Amino acid sequence: MKNFTSVHDISNPEILVQEALELKKNLYGFSDLGKNKTLGLVFLNPSLRTRMSSQKAGMNLGMQVQVINAGQDAWNWEFAENAVMNGTTVEHIKDAAKVLSEYCDVIGLRCFPGLKDRDEDYNEFVLNSFIKYATVPVISLESATRHPLQSFADLITIRENWNKPQKPNVVLSWAPHIKALPQAVGNSFAEWMNAADVDFCIANPEGYDLSKEFTGAAKVYHNQEEALQNADFVYFKNWSSFENYGALPEVKGDWLLGEDFLKTNPETKFMHCLPVRRNLEMSDAVLDSSNSLIYQQANNRTLSAQLIIKKILENSL
Repeated sequence: MKNFTSVHDISNPEILVQEALELKKNLYGFSDLGKNKTLGLVFLNPSLRTRMSSQKAGMNLGMQVQVINAGQDAWNWEFAENAVMNGTTVEHIKDAAKVLSEYCDVIGLRCFPGLKDRDEDYNEFVLNSFIKYATVPVISLESATRHPLQSFADLITIRENWNKPQKPNVVLSWAPHIKALPQAVGNSFAEWMNAADVDFCIANPEGYDLSKEFTGAAKVYHNQEEALQNADFVYFKNWSSFENYGALPEVKGDWLLGEDFLKTNPETKFMHCLPVRRNLEMSDAVLDSSNSLIYQQANNRTLSAQLIIKKILENSL
């Protein structure tokens, strides 16, 4: 594995989960692997779980970890080729990526979409520009279209909470929000579930269908109640429109689940990547119930990052 940007960079997600669960038994057993190596974490956007879990993952492997908030701790970057840099940008991405590669053995990059130009976002302009000029392995800490370490942690969490012989029924459900959010988490979760050994479907209002590139053959319901019948795991996440890119089409009906759903579905597990707007995306009743897996998901973010970094380091030996 040279770079890690999606589920397509691994051969089998279920085998990877088993490797992660083995690693969890011995998180500090490979501290010599990262000795005298540096993990650079570059953030173009705010972060709590991604930042802390990635730092911890690197340190568990014995690495030195350096963090940069691009645009705050470093110069504003220019991404356009052949740009005449007489505006607000001070350093070109080709220089920044190459210089960071001189200081770091592995680089993690987090960037969000602009939600204005769908082609630019879905061609992963920022992430791919960085990868193009970096001379060391790059890990996506979230990009315009995907959040692969989150999705890997989500699959780990599902496997830890499922011990029945049949496949679990997993539902990705759109949740309300007050502003336009990217499709990255939904896209990525759909990709990983489609590649995993689960029965998977999606629930979202009309006008909020995700790109077929990510949802594949998964059935899409525009009625949440219908989609949630017999659900073993429900993953809530908001996203803006893909078709009418970045827009927030009017939504009919109530997509917030409360105590009534808990009473009638006592075994269903609930998931969210966090941060979550309580009582807007998910109710307190659901989030604080014994069926909520949100903190276990957050904990497994360290595990997903650590295994990917471990594999990259092993590949470079």
